[in-house]
Amino acid sequence: METRKLGRTGRDVAVVGLGAWQLGADWGEVDEGAAMDVLNAAVDEGITFIDTADVYGDGRSERVVGRLLAERPDAGLTVATKMGRRVEQTPEAYNLDAFRAWNDRSRENLGVETLDLVQLHCPPTEVYSTDAVFDSLDTLVDEKRIAAYGVSVETCAEALTAIARPNVASVQIILNAFRLKPLDEVLPAAKQAGVGIIARVPLASGLLSGKYDANTTFGADDHRNYNRKGDAFDVGETFSGVDFETGLEAVERLRPLVPAGATLAQFALRWILDQSGVSVVIPGARNAAQVTGNAAAAALTPLTSADLAQVRAVYDELIRPQVHDRW
Repeated sequence: METRKLGRTGRDVAVVGLGAWQLGADWGEVDEGAAMDVLNAAVDEGITFIDTADVYGDGRSERVVGRLLAERPDAGLTVATKMGRRVEQTPEAYNLDAFRAWNDRSRENLGVETLDLVQLHCPPTEVYSTDAVFDSLDTLVDEKRIAAYGVSVETCAEALTAIARPNVASVQIILNAFRLKPLDEVLPAAKQAGVGIIARVPLASGLLSGKYDANTTFGADDHRNYNRKGDAFDVGETFSGVDFETGLEAVERLRPLVPAGATLAQFALRWILDQSGVSVVIPGARNAAQVTGNAAAAALTPLTSADLAQVRAVYDELIRPQVHDRW
């Protein structure tokens, strides 16, 4: 699989990674055996970047990823985790003592001495402008608790503030065919600064898989059910903030663009990989077959300029009014 430099980490990673939120919680039940099947399939497909967080299943996702690291030590994996969402979301909560405690827990869960990449997990906006926060992160690097740090953001404005920080290695941001705003300023700024871009929610919570219709329902423990109005966390994390019915209409407009032999999900992932400045895309997967399908997107022929223009046209007509000015 093609590899790209992950910003200021200096590490090369395969362009399709694996998001491990669903291995912890909020996407319906995934038992440990199924989770390990997903992780092993990822390694077998040449995936070398896994993204998790301390809050996913209260550490469950980190622990199964840690089991993978122990069982397949020669896989050449880079594991990114996140911290900050286990406490009340106030700027004061983001301090060196808390960071050390959170890091200790993640290092134990993952079974490592030094965390490859730690990202602030969509903290309050004020955190991005607080010098002491980034001084503390530099201290963690000096203490060899972490090798590098980045941020996971909700808005383009937060991303631009973080990119201006000299030691931020990467920015994780929602980027997909329903979220084009990062193309305007964030990706060019990151590329110029040498900051990696990790594209999350690449399939808009599954909408861009093309497998849903108006009759699709989701379980009570699935955020695509309980967070449609942002009752649990930022609504932009669920279907990228697009209402379900509009998303279905947009999918039908995009479906004719999918090349023969490919799936809509692969087309959507390839679209992300064709955006200049993207380091890695991190689709989730609930089974090995989904991992294999996602990984195959890296081998698709880059999209034509006509395809790219059509994606933008669908966005401008249907999606832009709902999301562009919000994030």
